[in-house]
Amino acid sequence: MARDPVDTNPGNYRIVFENDRVRVLEYTDVPGHATTPHDHPDSVMITLSAFRRRITADGKSVDVDLPSGAARWLPAQSHSGFNTGQTSTHTLFVELKETAPASSSGPADHLGPLSS
Repeated sequence: MARDPVDTNPGNYRIVFENDRVRVLEYTDVPGHATTPHDHPDSVMITLSAFRRRITADGKSVDVDLPSGAARWLPAQSHSGFNTGQTSTHTLFVELKETAPASSSGPADHLGPLSS
């Protein structure tokens, strides 16, 4: 990864587990917090709290409103985020280290998590 979120946003991301196949990151923030641009490989995002945020990349943005306890596929992407809600964000990212087959990672231009 060119811009590892643990390096770009060390106050928000921390490694909770890592081996040769996956890395698990915990992410926390508070309302009004913005991250600097960073990269994610193909990942599964598990929300531990409900939150609302704006994800931005390449001049486009998407608003995301997720409940607590949701699991979403996050195709590899580069973005920054902004907590637009009234609650803190608490989520886990299970990052895959294996290269995905070309047809399985989701739309190449998708921003934010996919619902299925």
